[in-house]
Formats: sequence, C-alpha cells, structure tokens
Amino acid sequence: MTSPIRLAFTMGDPAGIGPEITAKATRQMAGLVASGHAEFIVLGSAAVIQAAEERMGLPALNEKGQPFYRMVDVGPVDAPIVTGQISAVGGEWAYRAVAKAAALVQAGEADAIVTGPLSKEALHMAGHHFEGHTELLAHLTGQRDAVMMLAHGDMHVTHVTTHCAIADVPRRITPERLRRVFDVTVDALKALGIQEPRVAVAGLNPHCGEGGILGKEDDEIIAPVVREYASKGLSGPHPGDTVFIKLRARQFDAVVAMFHDQGHIPVKLLGFHVDPETGKWQAISGVNITLGLPILRTSVDHGTAFDIAGQGIADANSLVEAAEYALKLITGQRATAKGAAAC
Repeated sequence: MTSPIRLAFTMGDPAGIGPEITAKATRQMAGLVASGHAEFIVLGSAAVIQAAEERMGLPALNEKGQPFYRMVDVGPVDAPIVTGQISAVGGEWAYRAVAKAAALVQAGEADAIVTGPLSKEALHMAGHHFEGHTELLAHLTGQRDAVMMLAHGDMHVTHVTTHCAIADVPRRITPERLRRVFDVTVDALKALGIQEPRVAVAGLNPHCGEGGILGKEDDEIIAPVVREYASKGLSGPHPGDTVFIKLRARQFDAVVAMFHDQGHIPVKLLGFHVDPETGKWQAISGVNITLGLPILRTSVDHGTAFDIAGQGIADANSLVEAAEYALKLITGQRATAKGAAAC
C-alpha cells in the first residue's frame, strides 16, 4: 500500500482568518485522512485554533473517532494574540510555523507544506525581513532560485520575477533565469499529469516590443531562449494583453509571466468571486505554488482578511484547493520517481 501523503498546514497569522480556514479545510478533507490517503499536521497556536473550532462548533473527531490532524504548537510567544489586529506577535507565530514546517519536510517527516495567509507587515514587525513565503522558504532551504506558480482550475501561470520594483524587472530577466523557470514549469505540469505541456511565454513590453520600438528585451533576451525550448512545447514571446485569453481558451496549459502583476491580475480576476449587488467576496479560489526548492509548498491565493477574522465566515475553498494541488504534485513526483527506479 502506498504510504499516506503528509501535508504540513501552517496557520499563517493567528490574528487573521488562517486558524478558521485551517479548521474548516481539515474537516472538508476528512475523508482523505479516514481513508489513509493523507495525514495532516497543523502548525501554529494550538490555543487559537481550538478556540476557533469551538466558536464555529466544529467536531473534534472524524467519523472513525480520529482527530482531523496532528497539532504541533510552535510557541510560546510571550504576548497575547488579538484577533483582527496586525502585530509583531502574529508575525512571530507565522514565521515559527513556516520554519518548523520546512524542518519537518527536510527531515522527511512531511511531504509538502500548505500555508495559510501571513502578513508581510507583521512578519517585518517581528524582525523577519522577507517579502513573503517564497523568499522565506528560499532562505530556510539555502536555495535562491524559487519559482512562483499561480493556479486556478486548469490555468497555470509561473513568474520570472515576483516581488521587486517594476524598474528592476528588465535586469532580472536573464537567459539563466528564463531557463530555470521554463524547466521548473514543464516539470510541474508533467507532475500534474500533463505529459506534453503547451507553454506560452508572455512578452515583457507592450506588443512584445514592436520590433524594438517599445523595448528590445523581447527580441534580444526572451525570444532566443524560447527557441531553445521549442521542442519542449514552449512558444513566444506572446503579447501580454492577449496571451491569458488564449490560456483561458485552453490553447495553452500554462503561461510564463515576466513580472508579478502581469501574472497575478488575470488569475485573481477569475478566482475572486464578487456579489455584484453588494460588492462583497462570495468565494475565493486559486492556489499559489512554490516550485524549484527542495520543499514543495502550496498556498491560498489571498491574504489574512483581518477585517473578518474571528467571525467564522471565511471561505476555506482556496486552502482546500492548495492541499489538493499538493496531493497531485506529490503523487506525480512519486510516480516519476517510481518509473525512474524501474528503468
């Protein structure tokens, strides 16, 4: 029998909606634990998630009388948590949960990390100066060339650059970085079961530079590397204002975006569902995946939502999707490793 896939859930900032959606998600996926397909480990504040579960009236045990997850408390932190308030305390809890989860995966005690939302501001207030989970995990693993993928349904978008100023983007688009992102993107799509991926590479400049009139990077840097990968299913560069329409039309399996907002805006536009009458979020879907590190990490594609924390109304669907992506990727990696061993 295949051993269960062990997912380490980090609660994110305990003052946000992380504890609530973690509690909900582990119940929504209880069948995976009961069937022996998965094991869940939750890292953060045991007191906070227990309070959230009691507040929402959630059961303590599944249908087999088993706990929904194994709790790993990463405290103590010597200050109280105030729900809905940003603070260094929340940032410290969030940092410790990620650091411990990374250690579990590196020690072979977990297979992947599924992260709840943290606050970058709170993280900085606690003295941990990272732009987000991707950079934090790169630091913890000693590897700096991580790749961010956003996923929404069958849409997949990886990024050449992420958290940097727009002015810094062109100099960060190098042949070496492009090759790294292309390789990781193709590997991830194959792990997801797409054996012959079709990957569109977005241009950096409007209309891919219009032959150099609007910028030379597309012709001089991006296009030559894309040609190297033509046999692997890559094409481009394609104009950034139309390539995501083609992705949505399933003409491609993924798009490689050149910078943060180029890739984030189309995915979030589709993933955030809004009530047209009230203007309020009805549901949020979408997954953030960190690729190219010794640690696989998937995450919700939304923030801490301090404004609704503690009310029990936060939607856990994005966290469930993140866990499902982690399960798919680990299953694919295991199958690849098994096939390689059989050769």
